[in-house]
Amino acid sequence: MIYLVYVTAGSEEEARGLARQVVEKRLAACANIYPQIISYYWWEGKLQEDKEVSLIFKTSSQKVEKLIEMIKEIHSYSCPCVLAWPVEKGYPPFMAWVEEETGK
Repeated sequence: MIYLVYVTAGSEEEARGLARQVVEKRLAACANIYPQIISYYWWEGKLQEDKEVSLIFKTSSQKVEKLIEMIKEIHSYSCPCVLAWPVEKGYPPFMAWVEEETGK
């Protein structure tokens, strides 16, 4: 099974570093970076508004836990947004490619 893993970062530089490290270790077959989002959230009792960058990783079920663990270790946030959900359907050759690239 394939998973999409959504992550936010504080800058494009950090997002590129996260993407490169994760894909180099084959914890994800690929990463997409969306260079600017505006985030509203509660943090330490205050409503925050920040510019962030979002990433979507494509990985296999065998690698999703290791990917989450790595993001926690290398991310600059003390509590990074890392969400994963399974892909129920997709283009079979693409899904096979994700499995192949993360199975190494």
